[in-house]
Amino acid sequence: MSGTEVCSFDELVDGEATRFTVDGTDVAVVRVGADVFAVDDICSHANVSLSDGGEVWCEELELECPKHSSAFSLTTGEPSTLPATQSIDVHEASIVDGRVWIALKGSNA
Repeated sequence: MSGTEVCSFDELVDGEATRFTVDGTDVAVVRVGADVFAVDDICSHANVSLSDGGEVWCEELELECPKHSSAFSLTTGEPSTLPATQSIDVHEASIVDGRVWIALKGSNA
């Protein structure tokens, strides 16, 4: 398995973001139903943690910044609302034997 094991799938709360540090990068890991997503934990607009109070929009698959309400796609990293105009990185998230693994974008690990 490539990447880093971060937690058990059952530890994640459906519809919430949890921060993990993977190889020195803070990553927001989001559970939506049976799926897991991973994006950079820092808003591209305000340098604020997205997992620290950010709201998950489950139907839209977006994570909203708690500071200025910019929302980022969990699948592309693109912002859908202002004031953010720059994307955040999306990382590979997978579930193997009930464990969540994260591989950073551009990582060969």
